[in-house]
Amino acid sequence: MKKIVIALAASALAACSGPAFDPASVPDATVGQVTRVEPLSWWVGMKTDLQLLVQGAGISEYDVAVEGGSGVSVEKVSKAESPNYLFIDVKIAPDAAPGTYYIVFSKDGQSFKYPYEIAAREEGSAERRSFTTADMVYLIMPDRFANGDASNDSTENTAEDGNRANPNGRHGGDIQGVIDHLDYISELGATYIWTTPFLEDNDPRGSYHGYAASDYYHIDSRFGSNELYKELVDKAREKGIGIIMDIVPNHCSYVHWWMDDLPFQDWIHQFDTYTGTNVAFSTNMDPNASSRDLYIQESGWFVPTMVDMNLDNPYVLKYFIQWGVWWIEYSGLNGFRVDTYPYNEKNPAAEWCKAIMNEYPNFNIVGECWTSSIPQLAYWQGGNANKDGFDSHLPSIMDFPLHDALRDALDEDYGGWGAGMSKVYDILSHDFVYHDLSKMLIFPGNHDTARIGDCVRKDPRALKLAMTMMATMRGIPQVFAGDELMFVSATPENIGDHPGLRVDFPGGWEGDPVDLFTDEGRQAQTHNTDGLKVEKGQAADLFNYVSRLFQWRKTADVIHNGKTLHFMTRDNTYAYFRYDENNVVFVYINNNLDPVNVPWSYYSEINEGLQGGVDVLTGEPFEVSDATVVAPKTALVIEYKK
Repeated sequence: MKKIVIALAASALAACSGPAFDPASVPDATVGQVTRVEPLSWWVGMKTDLQLLVQGAGISEYDVAVEGGSGVSVEKVSKAESPNYLFIDVKIAPDAAPGTYYIVFSKDGQSFKYPYEIAAREEGSAERRSFTTADMVYLIMPDRFANGDASNDSTENTAEDGNRANPNGRHGGDIQGVIDHLDYISELGATYIWTTPFLEDNDPRGSYHGYAASDYYHIDSRFGSNELYKELVDKAREKGIGIIMDIVPNHCSYVHWWMDDLPFQDWIHQFDTYTGTNVAFSTNMDPNASSRDLYIQESGWFVPTMVDMNLDNPYVLKYFIQWGVWWIEYSGLNGFRVDTYPYNEKNPAAEWCKAIMNEYPNFNIVGECWTSSIPQLAYWQGGNANKDGFDSHLPSIMDFPLHDALRDALDEDYGGWGAGMSKVYDILSHDFVYHDLSKMLIFPGNHDTARIGDCVRKDPRALKLAMTMMATMRGIPQVFAGDELMFVSATPENIGDHPGLRVDFPGGWEGDPVDLFTDEGRQAQTHNTDGLKVEKGQAADLFNYVSRLFQWRKTADVIHNGKTLHFMTRDNTYAYFRYDENNVVFVYINNNLDPVNVPWSYYSEINEGLQGGVDVLTGEPFEVSDATVVAPKTALVIEYKK
C-alpha cells in the first residue's frame, strides 16, 4: 500500500577541488529559486546524518555541490515526485571546520548559492541530562498561562487573531509570559517545565493549543520567536529548571506549507474519502488483530484538520529524526513529550526514538500512550519483554491507569470492595507488569482530562491528598498549571470540555482582578472560574502545601529511588512506605469523612524499631502509634532515618 517512488539524480557533485570558492562569484538564490531548506542549520560532530530538504520552483533540475571549505560535501542527491524538491545527503567529516558553507545549484551554465551554517557543538551537548524521578514536571498550556507581550497577540503572518473572550480562541499567553513567571514555578518546587507546542499552528480556528503544526521549524509568532524560545531554555536553566518540548510527529495541520505541493504522494496518508483512525491501539499487539484494522489505526487521520503523516516513507522519518535533533541542539532542550504516540506506525516510531537516544544517551522521551490497559501500556515502554519481540526504544510512558484510579478513588467518601482508595492499591499491585517504574510519568490531570479540582468536588482537602500521593509515589510526578491552586472548569456542566478546563491563570494578563502568581493574590478572597467562592487564603494554603512537599522531595532520594511497600484495607484509607537502606517515609491517606486511627502495629514488618520521625509537612518531630488519629480527608507523611 505504501510504495515510494524515488528518482535518484544521475550523479551528485562533490565539493570542487582547485581554487578556493569565492562566494561573491555566485549570486544568492532568490526566494523563488529556493523557498526553504530544512533543517535550518547543523553542527559538526553529530552522529545523526544530515539530509537536507530543499524546496524551490523546478529545483530538481539542478546539480548540487557544497562549497566554502573542506570536509563538507554532497554524498547523494535524490529527487522527489514533485519537481520542486530535492533531498540532499550531506557528508560532514569529523575534522570539518565550523562555519558558513554554500549550497550551489547549477544548470545550463548558470548557478546560484544558498548559505548554510554548520556550527560547533556546545561542550557536553551529547551528555545532557534529562528528567528523572528526582524531578517534578510542571505542565503549561502557554496561551492560557500568561501574556508577557500583548503586541504579539495577533500577527501579520498568522490567520487567527487574539480574542480572550472566545473560549476556543487565542488568549495571548506566550513565551515571555512563561519567562516572567519562572520564579513562581521554581518556588512551587518544579524542576522541569513541559509546555504544549509552541510551533506555528496557522489553523484559522482553534489554533491556541498548537497540536497541528503548520511549520515544524519555527515558533508561532503569537508566542514569540525561535530566539525567544532559546532564551526561555537558558533562563529556566539558570533557575534549575529544564524544558521539555511537546512534539507531534503523527500529524500536521491541513494548512501546513507542504500541503500545497507534497514531495511524494505518500508523504501523508490519503484516502478516497475522509478516514479517521479507529483508535484501536490493541491492533499493535493483539495476535488476533486484522492487518486492515491496524492500517486504519495508524494511518487514519486524528481529526479532519490534522493530516496523518506517513512515517513508513523513509524521507518523512528522516525529516522527523533530524527535526527532533535540531531542536534539542539548537535550543538546549532537556526532554521530549511525544503526543499521540501509538497513533504512529510503531516500527518507524521506534527507529525515531532510537535515533534520538543514540545522539543523546541520557535524554528522556515520554510518550502519550493513552490507555487504561496496564499490559497494553507496558508494551510501549522501551526494553519491555514483548512476546512479538517489538522494542519501542521509548524510555518513558504516561501512567494513565494510575491517573484514572486516583481520580476515581478521591471522588468516593467511603470504602468497600473495589471502592475508594483500594482502587489505587489495586493499580499499583500491577507494577510487576512494567519494565521500568522509574520511567513512568504520574499525574492527577493534564490539559486533556478534567481538572482534578472538579474530580475531587472542589474539596481542598482531597486535592491535598492527590498532591501528597504525587509527591511520594514511584515515578516522575507532573502537575498541570493551576491544579496546585485547585483550578476548576469554566464549564461545570461538562468538566472535560477542553476550552473549559484550559482556563487562564489569573494574574497572567494586565488588568486581572487577582494575581495568583503572588502570595498577596493567593491570600486574598478569590473566585474560581465557575463562580465557586473560595475561602480567603485557601489558594495560599494550597500553594504552600504543594510547595512544601515538592521542595522537600527535591532531596528525598528515598522517594526518587526507594522501593514501595503498601498495605491493603477497604476502609478508604491507604498506607504505604517508601524505603531504602537508610531511610523510610511513611504515607497515610485518610479519604474518609471521619477521623481514623492509624493501625501502626499492623505494619510491624517494616516499622519495627523506627524512631525519630519528622512530619514532612510541618518539620516537627512526630511519633506514630496505634493511638495516632488522622483527621478526615487528611494525609500524614512521616520521614525516618534508620
